[in-house]
Amino acid sequence: MKPEDRIATARALLDNPLFERLMDELETAAINGCVNAKPADHETRAAFAAEVRAIRNFRGKLRFLTEQGKAEGTNVPA
Repeated sequence: MKPEDRIATARALLDNPLFERLMDELETAAINGCVNAKPADHETRAAFAAEVRAIRNFRGKLRFLTEQGKAEGTNVPA
């Protein structure tokens, strides 16, 4: 996949309201799972926290790709 295609795909995902809603729902569910885990269930809490970090990292990487395209002046349709 060409860099221009990667940037365009990242923009398309970030601009898609369904994608944003899905990511928000996944993140909220993981946060709630972390908060509502039993006090002694450290493994479950850690798993949900890792899921939240993964979702945030994924979003961050998509944003980085789109910003990288802007910085490089890549002529990719928005």
